[in-house]
Amino acid sequence: MKSLLTDSHVVITGASAGIGLEFARQCGSRARVLTLVARRTDRLEALALEIRGAHPECRVRVASCDLLMSDATDRMLREAEADGGPIDVLINNAGFGDVRYFDEAPLDKLERMITLNVTTVTRLAHAVLPGMLARGRGGLLNVSSIAGLHAIPGYAVYTGTKHYVTALTKALRVENAGRGVHVTQLNPGPVKTEFMEVAEIPAERATPPLMEMSASRCARIGLQGLEKNRAVVVPGLLMRINHRLLQWVPDCVMHFVWRLLLVRLVGHRRAMKEEER
Repeated sequence: MKSLLTDSHVVITGASAGIGLEFARQCGSRARVLTLVARRTDRLEALALEIRGAHPECRVRVASCDLLMSDATDRMLREAEADGGPIDVLINNAGFGDVRYFDEAPLDKLERMITLNVTTVTRLAHAVLPGMLARGRGGLLNVSSIAGLHAIPGYAVYTGTKHYVTALTKALRVENAGRGVHVTQLNPGPVKTEFMEVAEIPAERATPPLMEMSASRCARIGLQGLEKNRAVVVPGLLMRINHRLLQWVPDCVMHFVWRLLLVRLVGHRRAMKEEER
């Protein structure tokens, strides 16, 4: 049986860095057309040049697009299909997070996070699924997070958006079972990407190296899960064990643990304010 990615048109959002960049590199050897989507055109062009050099048989398209804008997103999809043919695989990877107490977070940043992590993911999936179903073949890989399986204080809105992605993907998987379309969610733990910088996490509070995974390995595991039509993919043995253990821990215990960890996660700002009063 032919691989899902072989001779396909693959669209990857958030392709300019991190896991998205690695998705693109690894799809280049199999895809017929690769549409790379992000805002940073210079990075996309450099990546496209790299992939064309390594895999000249793959046609690489650069789609500079601000996915926060619905009109731009719709136009990107129309142009992708008009130029590259029907979209066979969509990798919904674009997204960002923020770490701080909810009441201290800038509302405009939270709203942009919800738009990109929730609305855009929904819009893209809704646009491409009908065509996949009509052809009886396709793939949808939604990049969620380990935060989409647990509630993590300090990441309140980010966690909420990823819970949405988890619920959406699970429901779409059931709705479309047996119709030829693979629907998979990837739930990574800490990955070595620009996430920490965008989330404004100081270096001294970064994740211990033992807990981190490379973006290349994460992307490889995600693509393998999509091809095998797995429902949920949690990359890394340590993260899978951690996820399973947390499922058995009572909420009251987790609330206590999270309160202790919040000091390290978002700093001493709340405590310092209380002392000043």
